[in-house]
Amino acid sequence: MYTRILAAFALGCALTGTALAETVMVNDKLEVRESQMATPKRGTTMSDVEKRFGAPVDKHPTVGQPPITRWDYNGFAVVFERDRVIDSVVTGG
Repeated sequence: MYTRILAAFALGCALTGTALAETVMVNDKLEVRESQMATPKRGTTMSDVEKRFGAPVDKHPTVGQPPITRWDYNGFAVVFERDRVIDSVVTGG
């Protein structure tokens, strides 16, 4: 079950491209705006992410083939394939 959820998350991330957005409520309407939060770019190595953004709040276990790993930071998550970023997602947390 966990593997399916992570695979769906990774696929969703891959399909979103590199655009980052935040959802906000304005006058009781849900709107989406581009995020200004700095996040790692696709292709960045794990070591470069840790050098720039510091240690993650949580490192999830690697799953699947190819190996997929997720690191959670305050406000965003980074998904890696092997040791390279495949996507960053603003979580707002």
